[in-house]
Amino acid sequence: MGARKLAFYSDLRGKTALITGVGRQKGIGAAICYKLAEAGTDIFFTYLTRYDHSMEWNVDDREPEEIKRAIKKYGVRCFSMEADLAEDTAPSSILDMAEEELGPVSILVNNAAYSTGNNVENLDFKELDAHYAVNVRGTIMLSLEFVRRFEKAAAVQGRIINLTSGQSRGPMPAELAYAATKGAVEAFTTSLSAGVASKGITVNAVNPGPTDTGWMAEPIKQQLISKFPLGRTGQPEDAARLIRFLASEEAEWITGQIIHSEGGFVRE
Repeated sequence: MGARKLAFYSDLRGKTALITGVGRQKGIGAAICYKLAEAGTDIFFTYLTRYDHSMEWNVDDREPEEIKRAIKKYGVRCFSMEADLAEDTAPSSILDMAEEELGPVSILVNNAAYSTGNNVENLDFKELDAHYAVNVRGTIMLSLEFVRRFEKAAAVQGRIINLTSGQSRGPMPAELAYAATKGAVEAFTTSLSAGVASKGITVNAVNPGPTDTGWMAEPIKQQLISKFPLGRTGQPEDAARLIRFLASEEAEWITGQIIHSEGGFVRE
């Protein structure tokens, strides 16, 4: 079984992945890094501490370095930088540093997101623009910078994997700005996939559904568990395993897809 697993993921050895939004050890971003590193991928990740500090989960300032140390235990190279995807210079500066430290990037995972919870009563221009700057503009421009720098080689395929939250499967009235901007990411995923297929790049999006990354208070968790037929909430590793597969050569025929990996979550 071990030999089969190694053969399945051997195509990721020697490749470099860029993952955004990796600031917390309990987060999906960190889990993605660990799963790709386990498969032999060198890792470059970004984080934004001030955003995490503004959220209810908060973070320890040491977490990015702790994540980096954990990644290196897999025997791969790892570098990181703090970056705000809302800034115009972020896409070029991120890829400049990634290439300087690790060489050409062939896997991009757009995991970073901005979400503050807004409804019909309190959403204003400022918050809508803040969501758009990271979730839409940041994701699109980083993806395009990745595509423009990508050089197709005989043994290299490109991968862009976006994170969404199932906006197309039901309403999110308490997350109007987040739902609207993440819904745009789904539309972008489909259209970009057709535009870059000839370059040897696939583009897909993953919806992990409600995932316990430290934000679920116990009452919320128990309420959500009743909606999962598998009897538990999603864990960061669930999405990370799917993303590892989509990054592999085994997934070369999958592109332009929005994949709902949410454990059969039942929406009322």
